[in-house]
Amino acid sequence: MFGDDPLTADEASAAIVARLATDRARAQKLADLLPEEFEEAAVAAYECGPQWCVDIHFAAPPDQAAVRARLAALAGDETATAFRFEPIAMRDWVAASLAGLTPVEAGRFIVHGAHDRDRIPVNRIAIEIEAALAFGTGHHGTTRGCLLALDRLLKMQGPRPCRRKAGCARAGGGRRPARRTAVLDIGTGSGVLAIAAAKAARARALGSDIDPVAVQAARINARHNGAGALVDITQAAGLGASRLAARRFTERGPYAIVFANILLGPLTRLAPGVARLAAPGGRVILSGLLPGHANAALAAYQSCGLRLAWRLTLEGWVTLVLTGPHSARPSSPAASASVSRS
Repeated sequence: MFGDDPLTADEASAAIVARLATDRARAQKLADLLPEEFEEAAVAAYECGPQWCVDIHFAAPPDQAAVRARLAALAGDETATAFRFEPIAMRDWVAASLAGLTPVEAGRFIVHGAHDRDRIPVNRIAIEIEAALAFGTGHHGTTRGCLLALDRLLKMQGPRPCRRKAGCARAGGGRRPARRTAVLDIGTGSGVLAIAAAKAARARALGSDIDPVAVQAARINARHNGAGALVDITQAAGLGASRLAARRFTERGPYAIVFANILLGPLTRLAPGVARLAAPGGRVILSGLLPGHANAALAAYQSCGLRLAWRLTLEGWVTLVLTGPHSARPSSPAASASVSRS
């Protein structure tokens, strides 16, 4: 069905990138879908001149026909045919994928790579995430939606942010002691949302992910951003792990903010457990939803006693902000569904 030229001997020993040049919307949708299908590879979406590029980086030459078949099943024959396979030196592919990544602004937050570190305004809350660690660089509309929701919540509450690494690393980060707000980030990926909450609200944040590589990446990112003292990352499938039980982590009861930036299926299955973990009157921020999926997710959470505060549509994705049940619930979650990383 698909034809590819055979690799030369030199190319067969090099890393291989499958690359597609397309528009931004298509690139970002593929960047969300492909990591689940190609767990053995690294996926990056970035601006490349007037277009966007989607790269799938393989450490060893893959079976190109098999890769195209997987792409066709996931995104159609046209998309599969449009990908081009090229050899690339291992040391070069991260730099290539990072070169086009521009800082992402979301309210007071700005997510960036090391190559933009010196260009970040001092009055912004900077979160440095490297694509080399994968699992989300903040460029996806779902992550931006969650950050914008967090920014709006914090403006409503009026907390004082922690912008400097040293300040975040110390308990309280300055003249006032650390707030006892606790945040849960389900399917944390690179840890962007947990880090943002820790830096902006001086909150203790617990991130969970089913993928051990994502867990390690998020821990590195938290330390790199000076939030290691406030951010804890654990490996967990769904909400069944005892480590996620709110009282064990917060010592003060349920979570004031719960993020779940995953997919519709896991979101709906986790609704009862999330409702138990959310503090009375707390906030639950859901994303990873296409417009046609938002109402189904909302219905699942409304049936558990949560209500819609507002919704945000950004780059073809919907973020829902819900208010937690006003009556106290048991803190031990019943749900234990698997969670897809963000």
